Amino acid sequence: MPYKKYPPLDRKNLKTLPIDARPSLVSVDRFGHPFDPGSSFQSFIQSLPAYLSAKELIEFSHLVKEARNKDAPIILGMGAHTVKVGLNPIIIDLMERGWVSAIAVNGAFIIHDFEIALSGKTSEDVSANLFSGTYGTTEETGLFLNIALKEGLEQGFGGGESVGYYLIQAEFPYNRYSVLYNAYKLNIPVTIHPAVGTDWIHYHPSFDGAVLGALAEKDFLLFAAIVSRISGGGVYMNIGSAVILPEVFLKAIAFCTAQDIGIGDFTTAVFDFIRHYRPSVNVAERPVQNGGRGFYFVGPHEIMIPLLAATILTPGP
Repeated sequence: MPYKKYPPLDRKNLKTLPIDARPSLVSVDRFGHPFDPGSSFQSFIQSLPAYLSAKELIEFSHLVKEARNKDAPIILGMGAHTVKVGLNPIIIDLMERGWVSAIAVNGAFIIHDFEIALSGKTSEDVSANLFSGTYGTTEETGLFLNIALKEGLEQGFGGGESVGYYLIQAEFPYNRYSVLYNAYKLNIPVTIHPAVGTDWIHYHPSFDGAVLGALAEKDFLLFAAIVSRISGGGVYMNIGSAVILPEVFLKAIAFCTAQDIGIGDFTTAVFDFIRHYRPSVNVAERPVQNGGRGFYFVGPHEIMIPLLAATILTPGP
């Protein structure tokens, strides 16, 4: 039976307007076009649709180029996954070309980067080894890294400098593939931001928590000093760290502002294969709320980072 309290609305009362009078968000002049095989990478970039992530990636690359032109810091924050998907040569090339001012990493990064330098391979099968009693028991990695950290602290180094210096002295056969080795050689500061218990070298017999804590303190102060220069067009990229580096970045900003160091007008970007809470709010949103812009790019690192690097290196505005 009909509900008398709610009589149906009459379509005849609808007011319409012509399509030319209606603002539209999509138009053919911003469509992508087929890529011509054999043409340049610049042509590929120009063939992308001018929408959403494709548009934002190009915009972000322009902001990175502006940062370099202004001599503003371009800071890379990286988790271990960047090493584990083979991106070291891409990162090192950007470093050598002058596109990286500083690097911040978590504790896992140094393990995998160090093993690449030592033996040209890394990343054990956790599922296969977890209950066999062999996961995280690689002797050379645990021993050498803890020695590097201890000796570096004794020489007054921070964590990143300690590992880089050790690699230089050790002359391992695959040093050229190590981000930490090349950063030390190029005088690019690297800061390490570990959490005790997150990395298996922390239960190696040679581990000393006091050493790790002292180095982490020194590296945070260095990282904060680098972040203090980010205003006026600098860039911070968080690549593959879901918790630690987003938190450290936010705390570095807070530390600076608590000392009346103005922070604003800079760019942040997150690159990860899924969207996470802390990178969203602590990198892409909160830090730029008083000026600047934040981006969030979702996609596999092994595709997105080479694509970003190629876009940055392609001539253009």
